[in-house]
Amino acid sequence: MKILFTKNIDHTIISKELGEDILADCIEVIKTKPITINPFDLKNYSLIFTSVNGVISFFKNRFKPNEDFTAKNYNKIYCVGEKTKRELRKHGFGTFKVLKNADTLSRFIIGKCQHEQFLHFCGNLAINVLDKELPLQNIKYKKVTIYNTEEINPVIDEKYHAAVFFSPSGVRSFARRNSLEGMKLFSIGETTSGELRNYTQEDIFTSEENTLTSIFELIRKEIRSRI
Repeated sequence: MKILFTKNIDHTIISKELGEDILADCIEVIKTKPITINPFDLKNYSLIFTSVNGVISFFKNRFKPNEDFTAKNYNKIYCVGEKTKRELRKHGFGTFKVLKNADTLSRFIIGKCQHEQFLHFCGNLAINVLDKELPLQNIKYKKVTIYNTEEINPVIDEKYHAAVFFSPSGVRSFARRNSLEGMKLFSIGETTSGELRNYTQEDIFTSEENTLTSIFELIRKEIRSRI
């Protein structure tokens, strides 16, 4: 089985997780670049992070959240995905709530956090679930674009039995100049799967969590079913 991963992953990790018999190529289909902005006062805001790059760019710009929950104006931090949570931990910050995707975060905020006001630190291509739904419920919400994502749109001539996708922008970048037909499609999370459905009728295998561990588990399960 020959698999295309649409981001760079250490080949020793792939071999360890999937075995030596699996041939794998890694091709980047998007690239990200932090944006420099002047840090501003975060007082009275709850903070939202939906990607690792959002966290990295936030701290590169020297923002300083107040996580002292005994203080009057401390910043609650909401995030999407375990990877984003771990990146926040690297910088010394915990999370008030971790949800698996933007849809579940939106529902949680609408149901339990109506009186907070939110700043969402994200990329220029962030999906619009939060900014579409929260203002409709009169919840104060503002996007702060803190990094740019560029779709590379590579032409890939090699044929693969399967392809693995990690973000909606990665799907768009690949699908612009390549066909998705005739491959098994693996997707990290429902949001990415939703984007894949715009381009193909093929079956899509969606990981339960937005983690590499979960996607490898899914691929192993499918490999075993073929034996």
